[in-house]
Amino acid sequence: MSAPDIDAVKRYLLDLQDRICDALTEADGQQTFIEDSWERPQGGGGRTRVISDGAIFEKGGVNFSHVFGGALPASATAHRPELAGRSFEAMGVSLVMHPKNPYIPTSHANVRFFIAEKEGEDPVWWFGGGFDLTPYYGNDDDCRHWHLTAKAACEPFGETIYPHYKQWCDEYFHLKHRDEPRGIGGLFFDDLNELGFEKSFALMQSIGNAYIPAYIPIIERRKDTPYGERQRDFQLHRRGRYVEFNLVYDRGTLFGLQSGGRTESILMSLPPEVRWGYDWKPEPGTEEAQLYERYLKPIDWAGA
Repeated sequence: MSAPDIDAVKRYLLDLQDRICDALTEADGQQTFIEDSWERPQGGGGRTRVISDGAIFEKGGVNFSHVFGGALPASATAHRPELAGRSFEAMGVSLVMHPKNPYIPTSHANVRFFIAEKEGEDPVWWFGGGFDLTPYYGNDDDCRHWHLTAKAACEPFGETIYPHYKQWCDEYFHLKHRDEPRGIGGLFFDDLNELGFEKSFALMQSIGNAYIPAYIPIIERRKDTPYGERQRDFQLHRRGRYVEFNLVYDRGTLFGLQSGGRTESILMSLPPEVRWGYDWKPEPGTEEAQLYERYLKPIDWAGA
């Protein structure tokens, strides 16, 4: 198995952040990302880029981080106890985009690399990441496009990759306390090293590169859809589910907070406005009810 090329991974991630920010800036057409470079006292740092109050994006962030240290946080060793006592190095690009228009879905993407080392032993490393879509008002064409783009990114690496990562995404982005999905899924993978470094790295790159062609066409189709207070209220209600998942279940959030990461960068994924109503339920037969009845369930969109 070829040795990991950490520098090559970092170069790719920095370039990916640049390309994604350029594409999203062009899509917004009004605002640009502001950059905030930061250092982590325990080792490492990153550059956080945030856009807000744009023509398309109410708030969004694209974060690069590269952190390292002598001991892993509990979130990293909970399901990998053999890593306890190892030094670590972690890097990745993570993003969340919250549009203004409720007919444009929120999107999330993340690609990352992790390596843990101990003197006298082989390093333990892996890739992880994926992307997923959280619509407020479902649209079959958007769902098919999102999943067909995800499938195309995986196909060069084997016919089982997409269905496996899609199922993994459906299972991971599930709010157990509400027994409902966060959105319509996409791809999720972790602990990827069985293909060897070069092929695993290539698969991670293919997935990272697929985010923009998956998301931009959806923005273009939905950005001029008219909406009112009813749609806005529902968007804020559904954003509450997004916040719940990120603060209760998300591995990246937990790892960042437990490893002494920069709180502002870790929590950039949270929307600027959100609403929780007590025991709120959509009225039967409405567009809002259709989201629950049709879209918030595992569907084979790439084969539909």
